Amino acid sequence: MKKKTHIMRTLIVLLVMLMPLSALAQSADELYQKALKSIENDQYKEAIELLNKVVESKPKDKEVYNKRGFARNQLGNFYGAIGDYNIALEIDSTYADALLNRGEAKFNLGDDYGALEDYDKAIKYEPKSAQAYTSRAFAKYNLEDLEGAYFDFSKAIEMDPNDADKYFNRGVIKAELEEYISAIDDYNKALSLDDSDPDIYNYRAVAKFNIDQVEEAMKDYNKAIEMDTTDPIKYENRALAKSTLEDYEGALADYDKSIELFDEDPDTYNLRGVVKYNLENHEGAIEDYSKAIELDPYNPVYYDNRALSKVAIQDYKGAIRDYSYSIELFPTDPETFHQRGLAKISKGDKYDGCLDLNTAVELGSEDAKDSIKEHCK
Repeated sequence: MKKKTHIMRTLIVLLVMLMPLSALAQSADELYQKALKSIENDQYKEAIELLNKVVESKPKDKEVYNKRGFARNQLGNFYGAIGDYNIALEIDSTYADALLNRGEAKFNLGDDYGALEDYDKAIKYEPKSAQAYTSRAFAKYNLEDLEGAYFDFSKAIEMDPNDADKYFNRGVIKAELEEYISAIDDYNKALSLDDSDPDIYNYRAVAKFNIDQVEEAMKDYNKAIEMDTTDPIKYENRALAKSTLEDYEGALADYDKSIELFDEDPDTYNLRGVVKYNLENHEGAIEDYSKAIELDPYNPVYYDNRALSKVAIQDYKGAIRDYSYSIELFPTDPETFHQRGLAKISKGDKYDGCLDLNTAVELGSEDAKDSIKEHCK
């Protein structure tokens, strides 16, 4: 019986040795197709396991390394992804897809310059890749090359004119370049292609607000918030529009909602403080400015604003202290010296107050000249 078992094992080994190479290759191809299916279904760990096996049979197949790199990138293993893309590019240095994907991994690591180099090469070898131009535009945007980002988004739109995101992204660039009317055109086009994104309505509203179409901006903000009730920025933006329309109660309600959703933004507290100031709720305004300062003690505007509310309740000592903090942070603002001077004069310190007013004039304040004529004779 032992001899028979030995013979059977020998036959099995011989069968494996005699298996045609085409059958092994076909097995690797089947694994590769399964891996592609796993990637399609966002099952990236499973895809990597399958591709690990494929690599053993196809160690010189650039596409296998590229796909494994893609799966690793999706799982946040950016360095591992770059390693795979490097191998693919060692096999073929003109492989545009691997260059594009390596650029994406570098972009995800915050290496915008490295990403830009890869995107440049990808476009060199595949000049009709809309995705490469789109990705390069984002890298340029991060590097504050707005004109370059504008160009790349435009090229991407030429190649793929039916993608709402591309128009939206170009619109954002135009708005930052203060080309608001043209930005609105892009947002309109994006909405004609896909009207399900509340962010497009929000950004279009911002552009309209900046060209004084405040009522039209309100309509877009309302639509954006109707579609997305969880974004604090949208409420903050609408609150600013309501403030411009002097609907302070409405603005206050929106700032309240914004803070309810996210209570760590100092600007929101500061802006709500401004609304409370306009509603003559100076104690409430001081509370909000104090919270803004607690979150960001290095913004002179918050101290200036709190000082104004303190002046309104005749707390001149507290106001002078806040103006002094502001001057420490920004010592060349003429208006802060002007206002501190007036607070000192109101407190009864005319000499020091007039010194501040003179400093304000030296820094360029025309209003301080009138205050000197009134208070420093």
